[in-house]
Amino acid sequence: MTDAYPPIFKLYGEAQAWPDPDLLHCETIESRSRLHAWNIATHRHADLVQLLYVRQGRVKLQLEDWHGALFGPLLVVLPVLCVHAFEFDPAVEGFVITLPVPQVERLKLRCQRAGQGLFQSAARLPLAATEAGWIDQLVGQLVGEYQGRRPGREVMLEALLDSLAIWLLRQQTRAVAATLPRRAEQHLGRFLALVEQHYRAHWNLGRYAAALGISGVHLNTLCRELAGASALAIVHQRLLLEARRSLTFTQAPVAEVADALGFADPAYFARFFRRGTGQSPLNYRRRAGGQDQG
Repeated sequence: MTDAYPPIFKLYGEAQAWPDPDLLHCETIESRSRLHAWNIATHRHADLVQLLYVRQGRVKLQLEDWHGALFGPLLVVLPVLCVHAFEFDPAVEGFVITLPVPQVERLKLRCQRAGQGLFQSAARLPLAATEAGWIDQLVGQLVGEYQGRRPGREVMLEALLDSLAIWLLRQQTRAVAATLPRRAEQHLGRFLALVEQHYRAHWNLGRYAAALGISGVHLNTLCRELAGASALAIVHQRLLLEARRSLTFTQAPVAEVADALGFADPAYFARFFRRGTGQSPLNYRRRAGGQDQG
């Protein structure tokens, strides 16, 4: 690539190591965004996960290639390397909770099988009245424990993080929780992890299925039932996401983008991209950014 993606920070505007050996970092939205005129420019984090809790107020949000304005109460999930930016109204209230990857991995282990999907995807979660009250209380307790130095602080922080993680997992599975077979959930989580590792290598579905120890038909069925898309569509969506990132955030030639994504033929990449987006790579690059997408 000739250009880099948006800059990688620890906390926004900082490139040094994790500021202290703590389990997490909490700060108000105001404390950092005020220093940057309420505008947090496009960036990402290589080894951090963040949760943005907007108690009230308006935020203009970029989340990958989605742009739009949202109002609190709202929770935004920002996984590792998610490209994001914010523009806050000065009256906004809320907190940013930052978790280092080792803490995220411990959370996943404590959530057992269901934890495989935790913090895998960016999410915008507007909060209904009942949920808003519970999340506000939970985040308030988390911030209070973080800021205090009372006995049992780390145990309480872990417990509160566990509660928040379980709530997030339940949001992901709420619509189909009653019908999801546990083994199917496990297969889907492993499939998504394999896609993340090998999408640039263009594994065929037979290879993914063999790695999971199931048939290609079974893989397709569980993807359609649990994710609402075929296995091949999931792989293509991951390739398209990375292609859109490269076209939006770098000036690399289309042929170079194609090569980095494992396409030997730039013309084939262009046809693949047009099928997935309805636009050529060059037209997408010209139009990318700046418009709300609902």
